[in-house]
Amino acid sequence: MSKAVRILCWNVNGIRAAWKKGFPDWFSGEAPEILCLQETKANPEQLDYEILKFEDYESHWASAEKKGYSGVVIYTRNKPVNVKAGLGNPYFDSEGRVIEMEFEDFILFNVYFPNGGRGPERVKYKLDFYEELFNRAEFLRQTKKNIIICGDYNTAHKEIDLARPKENQKTSGFLPEERAWIDRIVDMGYVDTFREFNKAPEWYTYWDQITRARLRNVGWRIDYFFASKEARPRITKADIHMNVEGSDHCPIELVMEM
Repeated sequence: MSKAVRILCWNVNGIRAAWKKGFPDWFSGEAPEILCLQETKANPEQLDYEILKFEDYESHWASAEKKGYSGVVIYTRNKPVNVKAGLGNPYFDSEGRVIEMEFEDFILFNVYFPNGGRGPERVKYKLDFYEELFNRAEFLRQTKKNIIICGDYNTAHKEIDLARPKENQKTSGFLPEERAWIDRIVDMGYVDTFREFNKAPEWYTYWDQITRARLRNVGWRIDYFFASKEARPRITKADIHMNVEGSDHCPIELVMEM
């Protein structure tokens, strides 16, 4: 008998801040099998017990060496077969950006991809990170397991994926070399799951807080569930929860039949 697995993914821009903005009620109400969060900005030892042991979930963390920076966590009700924090490369792992979680039917990556906004060196770091991450995904794909890679990719792929493409041609997050990497991901046989179900414009996952861009829906779609094409037949839903506040990003959703 098949079973639906519902995964939610959200850059919370600080888990302790989100916790004070109604996050526990949202989490409890949504009750996904798996929740992937990025930019937690905390080490587990800094957190209250209720954050570490929320309801009947187990949590797995990857934190940056720098305090209050980056970080990812996966909450899961489904018992994983294996969990790995990082990529095995200190150059990237010092920033706490990856958790790889293996289940019986699929392998899930929760990833906070670097932002290239601080200049050419960080753009290079970001593109090198893409290379390392997808090399790992391709290696695991040879095991014949379905691969799901979710998170804040920090890149809008097509012009439809941001409100003002012409004004942002030279902005990190929409640079030609960054967008070319998303093309490569597609060419490698990974599917942008949201676009399988929704081809409409004006669906975004991030809005600049300083300019209060969310009020005008001047946003970017930079948070994704990419799935290996072998997994596509199992995917029954992909959505964006644009009405959920509490961060400069909103949650995204994937449902698979397993």
